[in-house]
Amino acid sequence: MTLRNAAATQQRILGHARRLFAQHGYAAVTVKDVADAADVSPNLITRYFGGKQGLFLAATRVEIPVSDSVGGDRSGLGSRLAASIVQRWFGAPGEDPLLVLQRASGERPEAAEALAAFLDTNALEPLYRYLRNSGLDEADARSRAAAIDAFVLGVSTRRRILRSELGDPAHLQAWLSATIQRLADG
Repeated sequence: MTLRNAAATQQRILGHARRLFAQHGYAAVTVKDVADAADVSPNLITRYFGGKQGLFLAATRVEIPVSDSVGGDRSGLGSRLAASIVQRWFGAPGEDPLLVLQRASGERPEAAEALAAFLDTNALEPLYRYLRNSGLDEADARSRAAAIDAFVLGVSTRRRILRSELGDPAHLQAWLSATIQRLADG
């Protein structure tokens, strides 16, 4: 097997793992389930990822481009964040590593800890710094960032984890934009 084929096989395995973990949760998915979906031997999963735990960790590497949304004037923050959120939620359904991690956080304490730490570092803190730099005092910036973070996580949990309908993307984006902006403005 060439390195290029190995890399393609690993990516195929990860894609199927993300989808299966997102749909069924960590506990319900077996290495064999992922191997069957990816049309590979379960031994390859052990070889590439060390087993189910390693596969899960690889499948839940997450990036949130909050820094793309926290530039510019505060009056447009809601619009920028909402556009980024809706793009993520509708971009690759069932394969979003953040969705996988959110769903697993109820089953696995280490997933919950990883999710909390990740969100603190990659969403809450950049948002706080942005609001602080936009002229708010420290306490106000912290409370508004926390309110936005809690709102987005709550909506994400309700709509994605509990599997409520996301609805029309344009309507959802407009609603998120207005609500986030109200929270940012206090």
